[in-house]
Amino acid sequence: MTEPAYAAVDWGTSSFRLWLVDRAGEVLAQRRSDEGMLAAAKTGFPAVLRSHLAAVEAPDHLPVLVCGMAGARTGWVEAGYVDTPAPLAAVLKQAVRVPGEARDIRILPGIAQRDAAAPDVMRGEETQLLGALGFEVAGEALVCMPGTHSKWVRARGGIVEGFSTFMTGELFSVVSRETILSFAVAGADEAEDVASFKAAVKAAYAAPAFAANLLFTARSRQLLFGGTPSAARETLSGTLIGVELAAGLSGVVPRAGVTLIASGRLAALYRHAFDALSVTVQPVDADEAVRRGLSMAAAAIWTKSRDL
Repeated sequence: MTEPAYAAVDWGTSSFRLWLVDRAGEVLAQRRSDEGMLAAAKTGFPAVLRSHLAAVEAPDHLPVLVCGMAGARTGWVEAGYVDTPAPLAAVLKQAVRVPGEARDIRILPGIAQRDAAAPDVMRGEETQLLGALGFEVAGEALVCMPGTHSKWVRARGGIVEGFSTFMTGELFSVVSRETILSFAVAGADEAEDVASFKAAVKAAYAAPAFAANLLFTARSRQLLFGGTPSAARETLSGTLIGVELAAGLSGVVPRAGVTLIASGRLAALYRHAFDALSVTVQPVDADEAVRRGLSMAAAAIWTKSRDL
Protein backbone atom coordinates (compact mmCIF):
# COMPACT_ATOMS: atom_id res chain seq x y z
CA MET A 1 0.00 0.00 0.00
CA THR A 2 1.25 3.50 -0.88
CA GLU A 3 2.42 5.44 2.15
CA PRO A 4 1.05 8.97 2.72
CA ALA A 5 3.54 11.83 2.69
CA TYR A 6 1.37 14.51 4.28
CA ALA A 7 -2.19 15.61 4.93
CA ALA A 8 -3.54 18.73 3.23
CA VAL A 9 -6.39 20.67 4.84
CA ASP A 10 -8.61 23.46 3.53
CA TRP A 11 -10.25 24.87 6.66
CA GLY A 12 -12.92 27.41 5.76
CA THR A 13 -15.38 29.38 7.83
CA SER A 14 -18.08 26.73 7.60
CA SER A 15 -16.40 23.77 5.91
CA PHE A 16 -13.51 21.38 6.48
CA ARG A 17 -11.75 19.33 3.80
CA LEU A 18 -8.80 16.99 4.28
CA TRP A 19 -6.80 15.00 1.75
CA LEU A 20 -4.26 12.28 2.51
CA VAL A 21 -1.58 12.61 -0.17
CA ASP A 22 1.38 10.42 -1.20
CA ARG A 23 4.80 11.49 -2.49
CA ALA A 24 3.58 11.52 -6.09
CA GLY A 25 0.76 13.92 -5.20
CA GLU A 26 -1.97 11.29 -5.49
CA VAL A 27 -4.90 11.45 -3.10
CA LEU A 28 -5.14 8.30 -0.98
CA ALA A 29 -8.17 9.32 1.11
CA GLN A 30 -10.27 12.38 1.81
CA ARG A 31 -12.70 13.76 4.36
CA ARG A 32 -15.28 16.54 4.23
CA SER A 33 -17.46 18.00 6.95
CA ASP A 34 -19.19 21.17 8.13
CA GLU A 35 -16.67 21.57 10.97
CA GLY A 36 -15.32 24.87 9.71
CA MET A 37 -13.72 27.57 11.81
CA LEU A 38 -16.99 28.55 13.50
CA ALA A 39 -17.71 24.99 14.67
CA ALA A 40 -14.08 24.11 15.43
CA ALA A 41 -13.66 27.20 17.60
CA LYS A 42 -16.27 25.69 19.92
CA THR A 43 -15.26 22.02 19.87
CA GLY A 44 -11.49 22.62 19.55
CA PHE A 45 -9.32 22.68 16.44
CA PRO A 46 -6.94 19.91 17.61
CA ALA A 47 -9.84 17.55 18.36
CA VAL A 48 -11.47 18.12 14.96
CA LEU A 49 -8.22 17.55 13.08
CA ARG A 50 -7.30 14.45 15.11
CA SER A 51 -10.70 12.87 14.47
CA HIS A 52 -10.35 13.22 10.71
CA LEU A 53 -6.73 12.06 10.68
CA ALA A 54 -7.75 9.00 12.68
CA ALA A 55 -10.60 8.31 10.24
CA VAL A 56 -8.12 8.06 7.33
CA GLU A 57 -5.60 6.14 9.50
CA ALA A 58 -2.90 8.78 9.16
CA PRO A 59 0.39 7.88 10.88
CA ASP A 60 1.19 9.77 14.09
CA HIS A 61 4.24 11.43 12.53
CA LEU A 62 2.49 12.61 9.36
CA PRO A 63 2.91 16.37 8.74
CA VAL A 64 -0.15 18.49 8.04
CA LEU A 65 -0.45 21.64 5.93
CA VAL A 66 -3.49 23.88 6.46
CA CYS A 67 -4.86 26.83 4.53
CA GLY A 68 -7.90 28.98 5.18
CA MET A 69 -9.65 30.42 8.22
CA ALA A 70 -7.85 28.20 10.74
CA GLY A 71 -5.10 30.81 10.40
CA ALA A 72 -7.39 33.78 11.09
CA ARG A 73 -7.20 35.88 14.23
CA THR A 74 -10.27 34.03 15.53
CA GLY A 75 -8.99 30.66 14.27
CA TRP A 76 -6.57 28.09 15.65
CA VAL A 77 -3.27 29.98 15.33
CA GLU A 78 -3.03 33.35 13.62
CA ALA A 79 -0.90 33.02 10.51
CA GLY A 80 -0.88 36.68 9.53
CA TYR A 81 -0.63 38.05 5.99
CA VAL A 82 1.81 38.61 3.17
CA ASP A 83 1.41 42.14 1.82
CA THR A 84 0.78 43.00 -1.83
CA PRO A 85 2.57 43.00 -4.15
CA ALA A 86 2.81 39.43 -2.85
CA PRO A 87 4.89 36.72 -4.55
CA LEU A 88 2.98 33.46 -4.11
CA ALA A 89 6.29 31.85 -3.12
CA ALA A 90 6.48 34.24 -0.14
CA VAL A 91 3.29 32.75 1.25
CA LEU A 92 5.13 29.48 1.82
CA LYS A 93 7.99 31.14 3.68
CA GLN A 94 5.62 32.60 6.27
CA ALA A 95 3.78 29.38 7.10
CA VAL A 96 3.27 29.22 10.88
CA ARG A 97 3.90 26.06 12.86
CA VAL A 98 1.21 25.19 15.42
CA PRO A 99 2.83 25.07 18.86
CA GLY A 100 2.28 22.29 21.37
CA GLU A 101 1.55 19.60 18.75
CA ALA A 102 3.67 16.47 18.42
CA ARG A 103 3.23 16.31 14.65
CA ASP A 104 4.44 19.10 12.33
CA ILE A 105 1.35 21.20 11.54
CA ARG A 106 1.80 24.35 9.43
CA ILE A 107 -0.80 27.00 8.59
CA LEU A 108 -0.36 29.17 5.51
CA PRO A 109 -0.84 32.94 5.81
CA GLY A 110 -3.29 35.01 3.79
CA ILE A 111 -2.61 38.05 1.63
CA ALA A 112 -3.32 41.64 2.66
CA GLN A 113 -3.73 44.76 0.55
CA ARG A 114 -2.68 47.58 2.90
CA ASP A 115 -4.03 50.39 0.77
CA ALA A 116 -5.99 52.98 2.77
CA ALA A 117 -8.18 53.65 -0.27
CA ALA A 118 -8.86 49.96 -0.98
CA PRO A 119 -7.98 47.79 2.05
CA ASP A 120 -8.59 44.10 1.48
CA VAL A 121 -7.68 40.63 2.74
CA MET A 122 -7.89 37.06 1.53
CA ARG A 123 -7.30 33.79 3.35
CA GLY A 124 -7.47 30.45 1.56
CA GLU A 125 -7.77 31.94 -1.92
CA GLU A 126 -4.00 32.44 -2.08
CA THR A 127 -3.63 28.65 -2.08
CA GLN A 128 -6.13 28.30 -4.94
CA LEU A 129 -4.16 30.95 -6.84
CA LEU A 130 -0.96 28.98 -6.31
CA GLY A 131 -2.62 25.83 -7.60
CA ALA A 132 -4.14 27.58 -10.61
CA LEU A 133 -1.26 29.87 -11.63
CA GLY A 134 1.89 28.28 -10.20
CA PHE A 135 4.83 30.20 -8.79
CA GLU A 136 5.83 32.03 -11.96
CA VAL A 137 3.00 32.30 -14.48
CA ALA A 138 4.11 34.22 -17.55
CA GLY A 139 2.38 37.50 -18.31
CA GLU A 140 -0.64 39.03 -16.60
CA ALA A 141 -3.57 37.08 -15.21
CA LEU A 142 -7.00 38.38 -14.24
CA VAL A 143 -8.61 35.87 -11.91
CA CYS A 144 -12.23 35.63 -10.79
CA MET A 145 -12.89 33.47 -7.72
CA PRO A 146 -16.66 33.34 -7.02
CA GLY A 147 -18.01 32.64 -3.58
CA THR A 148 -19.75 34.11 -0.57
CA HIS A 149 -17.10 36.80 -0.86
CA SER A 150 -15.87 36.75 -4.47
CA LYS A 151 -12.28 37.73 -5.19
CA TRP A 152 -10.93 39.39 -8.31
CA VAL A 153 -7.15 39.21 -8.52
CA ARG A 154 -4.56 40.71 -10.83
CA ALA A 155 -1.32 38.74 -10.90
CA ARG A 156 1.82 38.96 -12.97
CA GLY A 157 4.77 36.59 -12.97
CA GLY A 158 3.62 34.73 -9.84
CA ILE A 159 3.07 38.00 -7.94
CA VAL A 160 -0.35 39.10 -6.67
CA GLU A 161 -0.32 42.80 -7.51
CA GLY A 162 -3.79 43.66 -6.21
CA PHE A 163 -7.27 42.28 -5.58
CA SER A 164 -10.83 43.21 -4.68
CA THR A 165 -13.49 41.42 -2.65
CA PHE A 166 -17.18 41.50 -3.57
CA MET A 167 -19.85 40.35 -1.11
CA THR A 168 -21.94 38.95 -3.97
CA GLY A 169 -22.87 35.59 -2.46
CA GLU A 170 -23.66 37.02 0.96
CA LEU A 171 -25.74 39.83 -0.53
CA PHE A 172 -27.73 37.33 -2.58
CA SER A 173 -28.45 35.33 0.58
CA VAL A 174 -29.59 38.39 2.52
CA VAL A 175 -31.63 39.97 -0.30
CA SER A 176 -33.40 36.73 -1.23
CA ARG A 177 -34.25 35.82 2.38
CA GLU A 178 -34.51 39.01 4.43
CA THR A 179 -36.17 41.56 2.11
CA ILE A 180 -39.50 41.95 0.35
CA LEU A 181 -37.91 40.17 -2.61
CA SER A 182 -38.15 36.94 -0.62
CA PHE A 183 -41.82 36.79 -1.71
CA ALA A 184 -40.76 36.83 -5.36
CA VAL A 185 -38.43 33.85 -4.99
CA ALA A 186 -40.52 31.82 -2.53
CA GLY A 187 -40.99 28.28 -3.78
CA ALA A 188 -38.33 28.54 -6.48
CA ASP A 189 -37.31 25.10 -7.72
CA GLU A 190 -33.89 24.01 -8.99
CA ALA A 191 -34.74 24.67 -12.63
CA GLU A 192 -32.40 27.18 -14.28
CA ASP A 193 -33.75 30.16 -16.18
CA VAL A 194 -30.65 31.03 -18.16
CA ALA A 195 -32.41 33.64 -20.28
CA SER A 196 -33.55 35.62 -17.22
CA PHE A 197 -30.13 35.30 -15.63
CA LYS A 198 -28.24 36.52 -18.70
CA ALA A 199 -30.67 39.40 -19.23
CA ALA A 200 -30.11 40.52 -15.63
CA VAL A 201 -26.33 40.24 -16.00
CA LYS A 202 -26.37 42.42 -19.13
CA ALA A 203 -28.64 45.03 -17.56
CA ALA A 204 -26.56 45.32 -14.38
CA TYR A 205 -23.27 45.33 -16.27
CA ALA A 206 -24.53 48.16 -18.49
CA ALA A 207 -25.91 50.24 -15.59
CA PRO A 208 -24.41 49.14 -12.24
CA ALA A 209 -25.52 52.41 -10.62
CA PHE A 210 -29.12 51.18 -11.01
CA ALA A 211 -28.44 47.95 -9.08
CA ALA A 212 -30.99 48.68 -6.32
CA ASN A 213 -33.64 49.47 -8.93
CA LEU A 214 -32.82 46.41 -11.04
CA LEU A 215 -33.13 44.16 -8.01
CA PHE A 216 -36.66 45.40 -7.34
CA THR A 217 -37.73 44.49 -10.87
CA ALA A 218 -37.61 40.84 -9.79
CA ARG A 219 -40.78 41.61 -7.81
CA SER A 220 -42.42 44.29 -9.96
CA ARG A 221 -42.03 42.28 -13.17
CA GLN A 222 -43.54 39.23 -11.50
CA LEU A 223 -46.51 41.24 -10.16
CA LEU A 224 -47.24 43.00 -13.45
CA PHE A 225 -46.29 40.47 -16.09
CA GLY A 226 -46.10 37.14 -14.29
CA GLY A 227 -43.09 34.86 -14.13
CA THR A 228 -41.82 32.01 -12.01
CA PRO A 229 -40.03 32.22 -8.68
CA SER A 230 -37.04 30.65 -10.44
CA ALA A 231 -36.96 33.52 -12.94
CA ALA A 232 -37.05 36.00 -10.05
CA ARG A 233 -34.21 34.18 -8.31
CA GLU A 234 -32.11 34.26 -11.48
CA THR A 235 -32.84 37.97 -11.84
CA LEU A 236 -31.49 38.62 -8.34
CA SER A 237 -28.45 36.45 -8.94
CA GLY A 238 -27.76 37.88 -12.40
CA THR A 239 -28.09 41.45 -11.17
CA LEU A 240 -25.62 41.00 -8.32
CA ILE A 241 -23.14 39.09 -10.48
CA GLY A 242 -23.52 41.64 -13.29
CA VAL A 243 -22.62 44.47 -10.89
CA GLU A 244 -19.60 42.47 -9.74
CA LEU A 245 -18.46 41.90 -13.32
CA ALA A 246 -18.87 45.58 -14.13
CA ALA A 247 -16.22 46.32 -11.51
CA GLY A 248 -14.04 43.26 -12.12
CA LEU A 249 -13.83 43.85 -15.87
CA SER A 250 -13.40 47.62 -15.61
CA GLY A 251 -9.65 47.45 -16.18
CA VAL A 252 -7.64 45.88 -18.98
CA VAL A 253 -8.60 42.25 -19.62
CA PRO A 254 -5.67 40.04 -20.72
CA ARG A 255 -5.85 38.60 -24.21
CA ALA A 256 -6.24 35.12 -22.72
CA GLY A 257 -9.37 36.30 -20.93
CA VAL A 258 -10.37 35.69 -17.32
CA THR A 259 -9.18 32.73 -15.27
CA LEU A 260 -12.30 31.46 -13.51
CA ILE A 261 -11.59 29.38 -10.40
CA ALA A 262 -14.91 27.84 -9.40
CA SER A 263 -16.81 24.60 -8.89
CA GLY A 264 -20.40 23.36 -9.09
CA ARG A 265 -23.32 25.76 -9.53
CA LEU A 266 -21.14 28.85 -9.10
CA ALA A 267 -18.93 27.73 -11.97
CA ALA A 268 -21.98 27.31 -14.21
CA LEU A 269 -23.50 30.68 -13.22
CA TYR A 270 -20.31 32.62 -13.85
CA ARG A 271 -19.72 30.82 -17.13
CA HIS A 272 -23.20 31.96 -18.21
CA ALA A 273 -22.43 35.49 -17.02
CA PHE A 274 -19.17 35.77 -18.94
CA ASP A 275 -20.82 34.22 -21.98
CA ALA A 276 -23.56 36.88 -21.85
CA LEU A 277 -20.84 39.52 -22.08
CA SER A 278 -18.78 37.62 -24.70
CA VAL A 279 -15.77 37.43 -22.37
CA THR A 280 -13.31 34.56 -22.84
CA VAL A 281 -12.89 32.33 -19.79
CA GLN A 282 -10.16 29.88 -18.77
CA PRO A 283 -11.94 27.57 -16.28
CA VAL A 284 -10.14 25.96 -13.33
CA ASP A 285 -11.90 23.67 -10.86
CA ALA A 286 -11.73 25.27 -7.40
CA ASP A 287 -11.36 21.98 -5.50
CA GLU A 288 -8.56 20.87 -7.78
CA ALA A 289 -6.86 24.27 -7.48
CA VAL A 290 -6.75 24.27 -3.68
CA ARG A 291 -5.58 20.66 -3.55
CA ARG A 292 -2.86 21.33 -6.12
CA GLY A 293 -1.83 24.50 -4.29
CA LEU A 294 -1.52 22.66 -0.98
CA SER A 295 0.52 19.93 -2.67
CA MET A 296 2.90 22.49 -4.20
CA ALA A 297 3.22 24.25 -0.85
CA ALA A 298 3.82 21.01 1.06
CA ALA A 299 6.53 19.94 -1.36
CA ALA A 300 8.23 23.33 -1.11
CA ILE A 301 8.06 23.47 2.69
CA TRP A 302 9.12 19.93 3.51
CA THR A 303 11.34 18.89 0.60
CA LYS A 304 14.54 20.09 2.24
CA SER A 305 13.81 18.82 5.74
CA ARG A 306 11.73 15.73 5.08
CA ASP A 307 12.67 14.74 1.53
CA LEU A 308 9.02 14.77 0.42
